[in-house]
Amino acid sequence: MKTGLYKMYLLVFCLLHFGLIAGVQAEDKKPDVPVEWTADGPYLLHQADGTVRMIVVKPNGELLDTLYSSLPDNYTFPVVSSDQQHRFDVTLHPEERPEWKTEQPDKIFVTSDPHGNLDCFISLLQGNRVIDENYHWNFGSNQLVIIGDVFDRGNDAIQIFWLIYQLEWEARQAGGRVDFLLGNHEPMVLMNDLRYTKPKYKQLAEKVGMKYADLLASSTELGKWLITRNTIQVSGGNLFVHAGLSRDFLEQNLEIPFVNKQMSSGLYKNKAQRKEASPMVYFLFGSYGPIWYRGMVKQAEKYHPLASDTLNLILDRYQAERIIVGHTIFEDISTFYGQRVIAVNVDNAENREKGKGRGILIEKDCIYVVGDQGILRKLD
Repeated sequence: MKTGLYKMYLLVFCLLHFGLIAGVQAEDKKPDVPVEWTADGPYLLHQADGTVRMIVVKPNGELLDTLYSSLPDNYTFPVVSSDQQHRFDVTLHPEERPEWKTEQPDKIFVTSDPHGNLDCFISLLQGNRVIDENYHWNFGSNQLVIIGDVFDRGNDAIQIFWLIYQLEWEARQAGGRVDFLLGNHEPMVLMNDLRYTKPKYKQLAEKVGMKYADLLASSTELGKWLITRNTIQVSGGNLFVHAGLSRDFLEQNLEIPFVNKQMSSGLYKNKAQRKEASPMVYFLFGSYGPIWYRGMVKQAEKYHPLASDTLNLILDRYQAERIIVGHTIFEDISTFYGQRVIAVNVDNAENREKGKGRGILIEKDCIYVVGDQGILRKLD
């Protein structure tokens, strides 16, 4: 009798125990949250046989995956923002690496880190008459510089890339130029590190049976363009780089064209592949390289801050008067080392709302802080 009761109690205990565990596991496993698909793309994938695969998400969330036998060289297509507030046309054009050093034009407009926020990006450019109300180049023979980080955090990364791609071509026809420099988030996404990427991009990749990075591979239209972007650019006495230049970088005694090509060679590689490729590529993509080093604008010991005399050596080495960076976010446009370093990365959405600085305008020897309605103040 006791044996029978013992077996019954044991059975009840097991059922309760494993039932509770199963219940906990069921609670721990969160159900997949449906992602609202918004307008995205297009992604233009050039196939080995000469065909072109176009993947685009329409404003209503419909996915179109079309294979074309070919596309004309001047093929034009529409691009629509995720919120459907912006629409512009893009025409294909040849990709080539921009000159790394140019004379300073009358005006240089500088911003950084748009991070997928197309509306903020357009607001800034239109408010300063860099582009017109129809999204066309309106800055004549002047220069626009975007210091990296279009990818991640927002819903319109691809649309921003296409707008820059189009403006670059239009500016060239007008005698001006647009320079997009690589940031740290470009290689992150292109090696399929999607930690900061909106879920819709991951779901799109799953839907078409690809890694997201493969939608932007070096054989795609945007990939061919991205792999020819520079990391360091010099215009007159202004040197532009996403994060900063370290003492370790200076000690390598590198030429800027070499750096730009090495960065392109490692753009689609992961950390192990870069290390295997060459010690130089591994260094350039590391903590003391130009897309990660924060020591020009951060003084905490962990950032290995740059000494003022070392900055002088860097400026002398690259024949620059100042270095302009993004990457590290500040409440407003900030300066260091007596304006020899200018940091232009801010919270774009917040500063737009508050009417604070979102970029700079370099006009001959004067530098101005600009917001969404134009010049705010002279930098001092």
